[in-house]
Amino acid sequence: MCGRFVVANVGSELVGVLRVDLEADDLPAPSFNVSPTDPVAIVLDSIKTEPPTRRLESARWGLVPAWAKDLSIGARAINARAEEVEDKPMFRKALEKRRAVVPASGYYEWKKVGDAKVPHYIHPADDSPLFMAGLYEWWKNPVLADDDPARWVLSFTILTRDAIGHLGSIHDRMPLFLDPDFADAWLDPTTDNVGDILDAAIDAAPDVAETLADHVVAKAVGNVRNNGPELIEPVEP
Repeated sequence: MCGRFVVANVGSELVGVLRVDLEADDLPAPSFNVSPTDPVAIVLDSIKTEPPTRRLESARWGLVPAWAKDLSIGARAINARAEEVEDKPMFRKALEKRRAVVPASGYYEWKKVGDAKVPHYIHPADDSPLFMAGLYEWWKNPVLADDDPARWVLSFTILTRDAIGHLGSIHDRMPLFLDPDFADAWLDPTTDNVGDILDAAIDAAPDVAETLADHVVAKAVGNVRNNGPELIEPVEP
């Protein structure tokens, strides 16, 4: 799974290779301890224009489907199993037309060692951006007025798959990583071969995973109130 991650940069510094057309004005600040329900910058291709416009938007972590009665359901949908999303009503529609890229600097995972859980920071060895496959939805808050800018909430989930290699020794799941060259195909909302796109992403993720490095970090990362660059510094196991 992926329950915490790091976004040390924002805007074009993080997503330059994805050729974003428009960046939102309300992008969240860098965070070294992104937690569920936090705002995060995601990349999506909007079909409101022809051709689609690639946008960098602020979104709430934890997918809230259009039919939800309130936002609370999102806290239980921060991750979605890639091998199950085609069959899950909560994710099926988003998979068809609303796929996203979630850019990050790295993510945290906890390895069970005896009775303890040891946090690891997993990141690209060359400090390049890490791209994770996501799905997004727009939810309309029924209690707010039509002209209230907060009425529409953009939210997302991160797809996961079985972990491989050294990442598998830390946790049995890992995010569905995307190669930058595959991002265009993943984001394209006009594609008809969604199943093939998903299968290709699942099959290619290990290639990215094998390039990642990891190290043990301080247990302070377990407290969502802690947030600073010291959280990603290595410590003795």
